[in-house]
Amino acid sequence: EGKGTIVLATVRGDVHDIGKNLVDIILTNNGYNVVNIGIKQPVSAILEAAQEHRADVIGMSGLLVKSTVIMKENLQELNQRKLAADYPVILGGAALTRAYVEQDLHEIYEGEVRYARDAFEGLRLMDALMGVKRGVPGVELPPLKQRRVPKRDTPLLLAEPEEGGRSDVAVDNPVPTPPFWGTRVVKGIALKEYASWLDESALFKGQWGLKDADTIETDGRPRLRGWLDRLHTDGLLEAAVVHGYFPCVSKGEDLIILDEFGGERTRFTFPRQRRGRRLCLADFFRSEESGETDVVGLQVVTVGSRIGEETARLFAADAYREYMELHGLSVQLAEALAEYWHARVRGELGIAGSDPGSMDGMFRTEYQGCRYSLGYPACPDLEDRAKIADLLRPERIGVHLSEEFQLHPEQSTDAIVIHHPAATYFNAR
Repeated sequence: EGKGTIVLATVRGDVHDIGKNLVDIILTNNGYNVVNIGIKQPVSAILEAAQEHRADVIGMSGLLVKSTVIMKENLQELNQRKLAADYPVILGGAALTRAYVEQDLHEIYEGEVRYARDAFEGLRLMDALMGVKRGVPGVELPPLKQRRVPKRDTPLLLAEPEEGGRSDVAVDNPVPTPPFWGTRVVKGIALKEYASWLDESALFKGQWGLKDADTIETDGRPRLRGWLDRLHTDGLLEAAVVHGYFPCVSKGEDLIILDEFGGERTRFTFPRQRRGRRLCLADFFRSEESGETDVVGLQVVTVGSRIGEETARLFAADAYREYMELHGLSVQLAEALAEYWHARVRGELGIAGSDPGSMDGMFRTEYQGCRYSLGYPACPDLEDRAKIADLLRPERIGVHLSEEFQLHPEQSTDAIVIHHPAATYFNAR
């Protein structure tokens, strides 16, 4: 029987698999049989695999916030099918918290459920679950996270949101004239053009897990140079951009994109803060009532599909370190390309005069003209990606939108660029 069998899956609607694949590598290298059934898996497929392979444990992963809801629904489905006692579950993903899994989800699941912060905690949990199942003396599961604040017997009443309309954002800022209306495609962007925009701190510390300065200098930087040389030599990068400028006006919480005749082409609806300044992205554009037309920038960038194919090859070869490093670098290179092109857009709009002189200042967004990616707090609706895709037609650079509103290849980003000098990042909840 070996040490035990686990079925791993990224849940329905989620295409992110770096965490799941690292768990696969770690568990496989430590003697476990791992059945990795891939991304976007419905609970029926997970259970079919678990029954077919006589799994001891089920592992579910996901990066998106909505994936946490899917995981809850999956646990409820196991309850309904009377399978909870048969399958302990390990959950992991960036949007999950230990408290949510080990308090809220543990209360509804009729079997064992635990949270794994990373692949190594997943290994420890697998060891414990198999030890308990086989009655190994002295082996027990780690204790559940205790709730710091006791549950209230009565619901907490939320204060009503403050009354008021639009925020205090200025409406007299100059509206820039774009160099063109509509869209343009740029392909074959050389690595040297955007490599300087790579956020090395985010790469070394966030993606590669290098914490101290000595390790970064002696190990991180040489490996980064080696990877960049390899990417260039092997032709693994296909950097491309589609961007455009569109006439627009605002109305309440809506940003209305206009056609060439001044009629409505499409509209984005953004959330407004319930308190405080009551900010909303629509406030950074001229209102329909003003009689003026504003301009909004849109962009989609990608470093192509070849780098993703190479990470898949490394994963298949159990090359743990190389897989992790290349995946992390590919994500940060896509972000570097987005930053580089965002600077181009600011230049084309004539608002780059206040750009900081250092790259650190750039990463701290000390410039005019913010770039907002879909899914973030000020513009959380991922379905708006379909509107951007309709306007920019990113399939011209090999980027496609899935039914779950995810960009493919994964190493791609989209954004709305707002020229208003007061535009800033904020949480609209």
